[in-house]
Amino acid sequence: MERLKRLLDEKAEQYNCKEFIKDDPVQFPHQFSDKRDIEIAALLASVIAWGNRRMIINSGNKMLFGIMEGKPYDYIMSGKFRSLCGTDNIHRTFFVRDFVYLCNGLQNIYSKYGSMEPLFTQCDDVWGGLSLLRGELSAANESTYTKHISNPVAAKGKPASACKRLHMMLRWLCRQDGIVDLGIWHDVAPSKLMIPLDVHVARTGRALGLINRTQNDRKTVEELTAQLRAFCPNDPVRYDFALFGVGVAGDEFFKQL
Repeated sequence: MERLKRLLDEKAEQYNCKEFIKDDPVQFPHQFSDKRDIEIAALLASVIAWGNRRMIINSGNKMLFGIMEGKPYDYIMSGKFRSLCGTDNIHRTFFVRDFVYLCNGLQNIYSKYGSMEPLFTQCDDVWGGLSLLRGELSAANESTYTKHISNPVAAKGKPASACKRLHMMLRWLCRQDGIVDLGIWHDVAPSKLMIPLDVHVARTGRALGLINRTQNDRKTVEELTAQLRAFCPNDPVRYDFALFGVGVAGDEFFKQL
């Protein structure tokens, strides 16, 4: 395990660099200075962060600098989104109606809390914060839920979701590395974060012997994060960069083990 830790540390250092930002959706919160704009950009960019990266960037620009004219918080609090109609596509299966749902929910959150951060500081762990976020968004939308905000709690025979994109958002907002992640939230410790788990990270985690479970759900996130926390208790999700890098490096990495 010591050898694996050393190699993952090397990969984390290699990919946690400024160059990473330009091709990643984390570029969107980086383009704002107001805390509320950063939070909104982080949520919206993470929600659409699946599929082709170039398409994600195009869709993010369409939302944040097209529809919202580069002023996410002002746009939401003004209620301009209520004039939108139709089923126009924004990103793959994310439509205007989904965008309006999130705007309506965010207006509710900012009216009540002034920031998204209190949703997480009042909970014992980030899973609780995600549940509260999901609930507040629903409360503003006639108690309906959107498939674009994953459920961190098991329900109706379905396992609790890995919530990959939401954990990625939390990484951006909480990790204070001064390089890629912005770290504007100071009351949610990086030690409490969970690894953003997608099929690629899960495949790499299993290949490295860090995951035993076959499902890609909340329990698997907890299993992998526990392994990574043993390597770095204060900042386990720094290895998100390493696992991304291993996926890029491929077999050359495994030859070093």
